Amino acid sequence: MVHRLTWFEPQRGDEQLREFFITALIDMGASLILQDKDGAYVCITSLPARWRLPSGAVPSDHTIFGPEIGHKLAELKSGLVKTGDRAELEIEAGDDTFFEFRCRMVEMADHDLHLITVVIDRTEDRRRERLLRALLREVSHRSKNLLAIIQSIASQTARYSGTLDMFLGKFRGRLHALSQSQDLITDSSWRGAYFRDLLKQQLDRYVQDNVDLVRVTGDDVLLTPNASLHIGLALHELVVNAVSHGDFLQRRLPIEVSCRKLETPAGPVVEIVWSEPFTVRDNDDTKAARFGSTVLERVVPSSVNGEARHELTNGHVRYELRFPLEIFD
Repeated sequence: MVHRLTWFEPQRGDEQLREFFITALIDMGASLILQDKDGAYVCITSLPARWRLPSGAVPSDHTIFGPEIGHKLAELKSGLVKTGDRAELEIEAGDDTFFEFRCRMVEMADHDLHLITVVIDRTEDRRRERLLRALLREVSHRSKNLLAIIQSIASQTARYSGTLDMFLGKFRGRLHALSQSQDLITDSSWRGAYFRDLLKQQLDRYVQDNVDLVRVTGDDVLLTPNASLHIGLALHELVVNAVSHGDFLQRRLPIEVSCRKLETPAGPVVEIVWSEPFTVRDNDDTKAARFGSTVLERVVPSSVNGEARHELTNGHVRYELRFPLEIFD
C-alpha cells in the first residue's frame, strides 16, 4: 500500500482536479501509465505526442511504443510480481531524445496489484550532461595549455635571471599577469579578452597614477583565450620595462599604443604597436639590455603564430607584433 498525504477540497470537481494533475505532469515532463496485474491498460496521462494509439487499437506497450521499445518494456515488467517491486529503463527514442521508464508494482485500496509506469523526458538532462563533459574536457585541455605556458615562462625567466631574487621577482610578475588575463577569459565564458582590458590590467597595476601617459588608439579587438594570455604577458613585459628602465614618467612624455585589425590576402591579422619615448645615454648597458627580451621577441610571437620586431630607434622603444586573428563562430 502507498501511504502519502493526499488531500483535495471536497467542493472541487473531478474535471478541475484532472486538469490540475495533467498540467503539472506536463510541466514536469512526466507521464503516467496504470496497468492492472494482468498488464491491461487502465489509464494513460499526458504521453508525449511522439507516441500515439492507432485508431481502434487496444492500448499496450507494443501498440503505443512500437515493437522495439514495447519488447524492452515487456521484458522489464515481467520481473515485477509483488508489491514494492520496481525497475527502471532509459530508452533513446530517436531524434536525440531520451526517456526514462520507472515501473513499480503497488497495491491499491481494493487490495488488487497494479503496475504504475512513470515516463520522464530526460532529453535536456542528457544534453546538459554532454555539454558538461565537453566543458570538462575543454577545461582540462586549457589547464594543460596554461601549465605549458607557465613552464615556458619559468624556463625563460630562469635562463636570463642572474640571481634567485631576480628570478622570483620576474616570475611572480609574469605569473600574476597570466592570472589577470585568465580572469578576463573566465569572465567572458572562455570567449577570450579584449585588448584594451588586457592593457588596462597592467596599467592599473604599475602606473595607476599615470594612466594618462599611455594613449591607446585603434580597434578594441576580441582575442582568443590563447592570444589573450600571451598578449597580456607581452603588455606586462612592456609596462614593467617602461617603469623599471624607462624615463617616460620623469619626462612626462606619453607612450603610444595601437591595436588594429587589418585585412590581408591571407586573412585578418592583428597589429599591435608600442611606441615609448626613451633616452639613451652613452655606456648605459642596463637600459640597453631590456631590448633583448626573449618573452617579447620569441615566446609571445611563436605562441600566436605571429612575428615581432623589438628595437630602439630615434629615441623610442618600438615593439611591433602581428599575428593572425582567429575568427569566432
